[in-house]
Amino acid sequence: MKNEMNVEFSSVSSNESFARVTVASFVSQLDPTMEELTEIKTVVSEAVTNSIIHGYNEEPDHKISISCILNDGEVEITIKDSGIGMEDIEEARQPLYTSKPELERSGMGFTIIENFMDSVEVISKPGQGTTVHMKKQLTKSKTVYN
Repeated sequence: MKNEMNVEFSSVSSNESFARVTVASFVSQLDPTMEELTEIKTVVSEAVTNSIIHGYNEEPDHKISISCILNDGEVEITIKDSGIGMEDIEEARQPLYTSKPELERSGMGFTIIENFMDSVEVISKPGQGTTVHMKKQLTKSKTVYN
């Protein structure tokens, strides 16, 4: 059985925790391990923070959308913004790369996302925004959907 959730919210840093908890609550239907749930919360935090800081330059009058699909123990998460986009996705995916060194960011967001998820696809075009599509198969999940 497939179950799906979609949410859209303003690009305000306080909404990062809202996004993390919302996705974690939805995914908890599959009875993930604590480690899996922590990893999912972390990747949502990283992707949403990237949208706020890099996609929208911390301007609050924009939207971020998240879709989450649960299907046979697999979690599929898509986080999308309509921000400035990226010229070079491969460069942005390199460990320690940051487009905002003045903020003393670590540049590890995509590296963390790639380590915690089974697959990660990043689609971005300058001036059109960025979409991060991630999948993770849970180890002991039950298809509950209560």
